[in-house]
Amino acid sequence: MMRRRLLTLAIGLGLVGATAVAAPAQAADVVSAPLTFSTANAQQVATFWLADGGANLRSATPYAPQTEVHGERTSSDVVPPGKPGLVAPVPPEAEGELPQTSGKVFFVGADGQPHWCSGIAVQSNFRNLVATAAHCVYDMEGAPATVDKLAFVPGYSQGTTPSGLYVGKQTFVHYDFTQYRDHDRDFAFVNVYAGVVLSSSGALTTTGRLVDIVGGQGLAFNQTNTPAVDVFGYPAGPHPDGTRPYTGETLERSTGQTFAMRLASPPADQPIGVDSPFTGEGSLGSSWLRSYSDDHRLGYLNGITTGVTDTDGDGRYDTGVSPYFDSGLHTVFRAAGSYATGRMI
Repeated sequence: MMRRRLLTLAIGLGLVGATAVAAPAQAADVVSAPLTFSTANAQQVATFWLADGGANLRSATPYAPQTEVHGERTSSDVVPPGKPGLVAPVPPEAEGELPQTSGKVFFVGADGQPHWCSGIAVQSNFRNLVATAAHCVYDMEGAPATVDKLAFVPGYSQGTTPSGLYVGKQTFVHYDFTQYRDHDRDFAFVNVYAGVVLSSSGALTTTGRLVDIVGGQGLAFNQTNTPAVDVFGYPAGPHPDGTRPYTGETLERSTGQTFAMRLASPPADQPIGVDSPFTGEGSLGSSWLRSYSDDHRLGYLNGITTGVTDTDGDGRYDTGVSPYFDSGLHTVFRAAGSYATGRMI
C-alpha cells in the first residue's frame, strides 16, 4: 500500500521539513509540507519515473478529482486588495537557449496509480520553484495529505524528458486551502531538487537547477483584468459532448480574455475566468501568462487553472477558472522562494 504523508502545518516562522527556513514575517497563512525526506528518498522517486525508459511517465493518466466547476461570467470589475506587484521572469543561463518552462507534474495519487497535472517553472531566489494547482499536490478526498512521488518534467512531449526530471522536496500552499478547502486558494508552489537524467548505465546524473536550465516565468499579483492571457497546459479529457480534441501528450496553448466570475460550485469569493477551449482532465495546473512574449517565451504568471466550465451550454468547455492572484498568493510565493533544495546526488 502506498505510504501517504499526513499534512504538516507550518505557521509563521515554523516551516516544516528536514531543514527549517525563515519565512517572511507576514507568512502566518502559509502551510508547508515535505514531499521527500532525504536525498535517498528523492533518488528512489527519480528512478521510479525514469526506469524502464520512463514507463511510469508514459502510463500516467491525467488527474481528475474534480475538473468541472459551475458558474457564470459577470460584468463586475476585479478589485485588487493591495498594491499591484510584479516579479520579473528570467531566461535560461545557457546563452541562446529559449525557455521551456511548461511541463507536467507527475505523482502517485491516493489510488496508488501514477497521474499528472500541468505546471510551470517560476523565478525564485533559489531557481527551484514550480507552480501548479494545490489539489494536484494534496489529496483532499479525506484528511489533507500530500501526494506521493511528485516530480516535474519541463518540456514533456510524448514520453520524453528533454531537460531532465525534477523531484519535489517541499511544497507551500495557503492555510485556507488545507483547512477549509477554499477554492480561492487552490494554488501551490513546489520546491524541486536539481534535475537528473538516467544514463545508459542506469545511473542518475545531475543536470542543474530548474530555472537555470529552462528559465523561469515572472509573477503578477493584485492586477486588474488584462485584455488577454496565454494559457499553457496538457489538456486530455473529453468535453461534455464526448469529443476529445486533445491527447495530453504535447503542450497546448490558448489565448483568451479574462473576466470576473461567480461560481455556484465550488464556492469562491473572486474567481477569474479566461476564454479557453481546454478540457479539464490534464489541464489542472495550467499556467496563465500575462504579457507573454513569443520571441522570448516569457511572461508573468497571473492564473492557474483549477477547473473548467461550459458557460453557454453547448456541450463544450469554453472557460478556464483560476483563483485571483492577490497578496495572499504573493505571501505563499515569498515563503516558497526562501527555501533552498540543492542536489539529490
